[in-house]
Amino acid sequence: MKQVANYSFVTKLSFILSFVVIITFSQPSFGQELITIQQAIDKTLTNNLQVKQSKLSESLSDVTLQQSKLALYPNLNASINQSMGWGRNQVASGLYQNIQNYNLNPSISSGIDVFNGFSKINQIKQNKLLLDAGKTNTEKVKNDLILSVITSYLQILYNKDFLKAADDQLTVAKQQLNQQQQLLDVGNKTLADLSQSKSQVATAELNVTNAANALSISYLTLAQLMDIPSSSVYEVQAPVIDSFKNPSTSYNAEEVYNNALNLFPDIKLAGLNTAAAKIGVKVAEGNLYPSLSFNGSYRTSYFYNFNSTLPNDAFQTQLKNNISKGVGLNLSIPIFNGLQAKSGVKRARINLMQTETQEQLAKNNLNKIIYQAVADLKAAESRFQSTGNAFTAQKDAFYVIEQRYAVGLVNSLDYSTAQTNRNKAEIDYIQAKYDLIFRAKVIDYYLGKQIIF
Repeated sequence: MKQVANYSFVTKLSFILSFVVIITFSQPSFGQELITIQQAIDKTLTNNLQVKQSKLSESLSDVTLQQSKLALYPNLNASINQSMGWGRNQVASGLYQNIQNYNLNPSISSGIDVFNGFSKINQIKQNKLLLDAGKTNTEKVKNDLILSVITSYLQILYNKDFLKAADDQLTVAKQQLNQQQQLLDVGNKTLADLSQSKSQVATAELNVTNAANALSISYLTLAQLMDIPSSSVYEVQAPVIDSFKNPSTSYNAEEVYNNALNLFPDIKLAGLNTAAAKIGVKVAEGNLYPSLSFNGSYRTSYFYNFNSTLPNDAFQTQLKNNISKGVGLNLSIPIFNGLQAKSGVKRARINLMQTETQEQLAKNNLNKIIYQAVADLKAAESRFQSTGNAFTAQKDAFYVIEQRYAVGLVNSLDYSTAQTNRNKAEIDYIQAKYDLIFRAKVIDYYLGKQIIF
């Protein structure tokens, strides 16, 4: 399953889990499609070529399985051989004569394997496992794509918020530059102070440019996942943060891991590949045994001599009189065939060891990821509580500044700075809440629960 980027959910979300969702997003422009996260997932699973490719592989595995089942049935073949000859040939009298003749030899034959080391039976078993593995691979591809969509979707939300924060900082930097210019005009500031303010404005402008570029790239990334034209103009709908309840953080990492072993597609796929490889060894070992087959035949012939002085028997008469039947058993004992059978067994055993190693690596990786995910969830809970306290304090501080600004005791720059600090504290709080929620979604993912918002 070319496989979808095979990063873990935690790795995919590590760079975006500390993100902010603005409570009041600007409404999408007229004519833009508004896409929810579920719609983005549905579009991806419907359009993405990786899913289609994996399903086609499933179909091929199914055809292979059906063919291996049909291989147990007797074969049946019919043939008609005909020939013409002319020139000098020896006839019954012992003399050579120039003759012309025509031969027709129709036949039908059938054969069935009686014993072949159970290779065909084991091949059917292996092909069943490979078909199950193909279906599981499709499931894995879909899961990986869903996680990629969620990551890209949230990256857009984060970049939208980051752009707004960069715009706010640029506004404050310009206000400060304007104030520094006024103070310089009355002699209360130096050119160095003004240069420092200009540098802050330039840095803020660069941050806005970088944020705008990052937002454009994140829109492009999601469009490519959904397999819609890269030029598509659309807007994403942010989840309503107030609709969430604080998730439970009382998870035991070992219990989560043990449950995930029976549910996670990556582990299931690795287990099926190992099981198929074990049967593959038996298939290869079947070639070391003697094989016994039964066959039967039914044939007749027609002969016409153009130079014969005697009349040739009629076509139907010859076909009836020349009927021959036969049955037989064929025993084939492998003695030496370039050690192909033994080499095949060795390759099958090595392949088994490889799949067993891959399965264990998948389990080890899952164990590490889940223990890290549980630890991250507990850390996110602590951060959520801390940012909640900080937001409350900044709200109180801004309330005081707002009251003083209303009566002219605070200038506009101080008011804007206080407002920015209050907004940043709120952003940190929302960031921490989403961090907590999505860390919990990681656990849900490994427990096989549907990721919904």
